[in-house]
Amino acid sequence: MSFDIQIVGGGLAGSEAAWQLAEAGFRVRLSEMRGGGGTTPAHETDRLAEMVCSNSFRSDDAEHNAVGLLHQEMRALGSLIMRSADKHRVPAGSALAVDREAFAADVTGAVEQHPNVTIIRERVDALPDHPTVIATGPLTGSRLAEAIAAHTGEGALAFFDAIAPIVHRDSIDMDVAWMAARWDKGGKDYVNCPLDRAQYEDFVAALVEGEKMPFHDWEKDTPYFEGCMPIEVMAERGQETLRYGPMKAVGLDNPRTGRWPYAVVQLRQDNALGTLWNMVGFQTKLKHGEQVRIFRTIPGLENAEFARLGGIHRNSFINSPRLLDRQLRLKSKPNIRFAGQITGCEGYVESAAVGLIAARFAAAELFGESLTSPPVETALGALLGHITGGADEETFQPMNVNFGLMPPVEGRWKKADRKKAYTDRARAAFREWLQRERVSEPA
Repeated sequence: MSFDIQIVGGGLAGSEAAWQLAEAGFRVRLSEMRGGGGTTPAHETDRLAEMVCSNSFRSDDAEHNAVGLLHQEMRALGSLIMRSADKHRVPAGSALAVDREAFAADVTGAVEQHPNVTIIRERVDALPDHPTVIATGPLTGSRLAEAIAAHTGEGALAFFDAIAPIVHRDSIDMDVAWMAARWDKGGKDYVNCPLDRAQYEDFVAALVEGEKMPFHDWEKDTPYFEGCMPIEVMAERGQETLRYGPMKAVGLDNPRTGRWPYAVVQLRQDNALGTLWNMVGFQTKLKHGEQVRIFRTIPGLENAEFARLGGIHRNSFINSPRLLDRQLRLKSKPNIRFAGQITGCEGYVESAAVGLIAARFAAAELFGESLTSPPVETALGALLGHITGGADEETFQPMNVNFGLMPPVEGRWKKADRKKAYTDRARAAFREWLQRERVSEPA
């Protein structure tokens, strides 16, 4: 086929990049190994933009949250991922959660039907010599990973990422559990299972003692990403760790007692029908039999039926601050751009956002023009700045978007007011950038 640019990888970043370039008028070859003789240990389908860990894009609050601000900026740039997420959202309080199957089907259909995109089910094992965006994600095929390492002279950094179990809603005992969101924000969108002190302590002990999946020799020294720590690894850090993490009961009044429980397990709706619910923060590497045994000791989940049990997979990412320039080009081979989680951003939204800006940089270059980076005061600019030089290359680790990546706002502020000051400044900077670069207009 004849094409102007190749996208390698059909995840959220690759799908977004393909869409942005196709909308700009370029012919795109989208190479996806699933369905073409390749597979990964985490994916279950061959659809584009499959969500494998959670169904949540996290907070949609653009006034007080950096992730919500990033949502808003992506919508302003015509993001396909955000369009599909908005179309297939399910109740999740102030968060943006989606029916993951409907979401992936929608993204796949949009990309497949675009006249400028051709999807090729193939595995790419070497770095191409033509304009390319590599968005192969955290499960990059071993041969391509080896090719990247050989070209850059560096091994791929790696960490473990884990998947949380999903429970059938009708198997939850609602005589024990109840519906609520923390501090009653956003509606009663979460199922809450309460634990008293004795139940909590027994549960922590069971997690620590439970049988885990063994590691391969080459995996044993791979560090976990702090933002997606397995539940049992958190439990091993101390008796109270989970009570100040995913099992925090603050702001959740049990209607049967009128008080906060000692600890709580929350479940979030995972599909539009409301039949499947995700155990929030319960990513795990426990063996499947152990998961069933231990998680059924949680009050309200004694008879839980699991649509999917937790799992674990290896994530890989490159040392972007060292290897990439400010426009995500590989310094030693500038026809190659990287996008998505392989760059060291973390999270669905962040991955898609980096795919979006990588595509816009590539489109400008193909037009013989240039596009300046979004200001570091914006969510997109702060994320981009972190992975292309803002982070210390010696200690570089995956990062979610957050206000800490932005320059501090001046003055003294209350906590809520400070967050609003960040977002107000970001919106002003983003509008100015849009007007200056004319990036919101069709090519």
